[in-house]
Amino acid sequence: MSTDVVITSRPNPQALADLYRDLHRNPELSFAETRTAGIVAASLSALGYEVTSSVGGTGVVGILRRGTGPTVLLRADMDALPVLEETGLDYASTARGTDPNGTDMPVMHACGHDVHVTCLLGAAAELAADEGWAGTVMAVAQPAEELGTGARAMVADGIYERLGRPDVVLGQHVGPMPAGMIGLHPGAAFATSDSLKVTLFGKGGHGSRPEACVDPIVMAAAVVMRLQTIVSRELAGSDTAVVSIGTLHAGTKVNIIPDIAELEINVRTYDVTVREHILAAIERIVRAEAAASDAPRPPTVELVDSFPFLYNDLEGSARTAAALRGVVGDGAVIDPGPVTGSEDVGVFALTADVPCVFWILGGADPALFAGATTAQELLTVMAGIPSNHSPQYAPVIEPTLSVGVAALVAAAKEWLAAY
Repeated sequence: MSTDVVITSRPNPQALADLYRDLHRNPELSFAETRTAGIVAASLSALGYEVTSSVGGTGVVGILRRGTGPTVLLRADMDALPVLEETGLDYASTARGTDPNGTDMPVMHACGHDVHVTCLLGAAAELAADEGWAGTVMAVAQPAEELGTGARAMVADGIYERLGRPDVVLGQHVGPMPAGMIGLHPGAAFATSDSLKVTLFGKGGHGSRPEACVDPIVMAAAVVMRLQTIVSRELAGSDTAVVSIGTLHAGTKVNIIPDIAELEINVRTYDVTVREHILAAIERIVRAEAAASDAPRPPTVELVDSFPFLYNDLEGSARTAAALRGVVGDGAVIDPGPVTGSEDVGVFALTADVPCVFWILGGADPALFAGATTAQELLTVMAGIPSNHSPQYAPVIEPTLSVGVAALVAAAKEWLAAY
């Protein structure tokens, strides 16, 4: 690890930018964030925090105690995605990684977690240099958010039993809003995410003799189309949900009817009843289509992973929003409504039974939004620019980083005691 990217004192914008570019250039997949964790640990240690590494795998926790007062957990996620970067930036990633199956793949910070780590370390430095608060800051760099398992891993590894419980959990996620703006929605803010793997079993054979086969590709096509009716025909208009088929794999050669077809399905919901209805409907439809195709054996439906929905505490959101308005101004803190994306930061709050407040940090070039004055106009511009998980996603460095650092500091000090 190069020591020139370690934050050792209150950083200026150039130091933050250098750290961000380094992290962006060197992304790491979930639970493989060893270099990033090393930078976090070295920086927090240099700033005077008590550092514990390897929490839940590659997680890092820094504790800064200053007198009697509340404990505030500030969280950033560290992992990147298996995406081939197409931004054309001079600090673009050319990194490669290996998934748990040993498959080599490109790696990119396509979700902005490099922004989150940079802002966390910048805020940690500012808070260490600020004598105007009392209490405890718990800076948490979390692995594997993209898998939805990193927060659970840190909790299972005893983060609270070993290091103490917080009184509030705070964090932010960069997104394609204009840099200099912050989005905070009280209540159900980010959706529950459930990922399922469906395996359909057919009877393979020669493509010239379909009558002797049971074609799982036709079966899969029927399942895909029928799944689209769940939201449109089984839910009330006031309910919100998304059902997406992310992958469909079947076959090896053009003249062979295969034995199986596999689908991966993602479901986003905000309501427990709606979630249960959709998951049951998926199972019902998959089994019905298999029966209709006279499949030789029943399909399997496996729940692969699940993110809990993220609930922003109502009173805590109002309190934190006031502090954030002190950073960006009254008109620049908006309510974006519920987000259909998912986050596992809420695990930290649910486990500790404390409030969670999590906001969206604008990271898009403000010049792109020139002339946009209404919420609908902002959304129209956002829909036309690369966003999180895109190979072209590239937040502007400033004012994104400066605002992100200031937002974390202001939010933390709102909850900490004042000297």
